[in-house]
Amino acid sequence: MTKITFVEANGTVHETQAENGASVMETALKNSVPGIVAECGGACTCATCHVYVGGEWTDKVGAPSAMEEDMLDFAFEVKPSSRLSCQIIVSDEFDGLVVNIPEQQG
Repeated sequence: MTKITFVEANGTVHETQAENGASVMETALKNSVPGIVAECGGACTCATCHVYVGGEWTDKVGAPSAMEEDMLDFAFEVKPSSRLSCQIIVSDEFDGLVVNIPEQQG
C-alpha cells in the first residue's frame, strides 16, 4: 500500500493508504476525504477532483496531459502544481505523496 496525504484548505490532514493502480481521486473517495467531488467519476470531464501536488512531487507525478490541461481551465485557482486527481495513478514511487485540496472545486 502507498501512503497518500490529503490536506484540506483549512489545514485538516487525511492520511490514507492507496492501492497501486487506483487513482488518487479513487483513494480520496474510498477514504471519504472532503473536497474531492469527482462528479464525472474519473473520466477527466469535470475538474471537480482538482488538487495541488506538493512541490517535491511534481516531477515524479509528471505533467498533465493535453486533455487534463483543457479540463483544468474549468477549475478554480489553478496553479502550476494543479492536477486532476483522477489522472494520477498510484504506484510505489508515490509513497508519501502529499496533495492539497483547493477551497472549492470547478
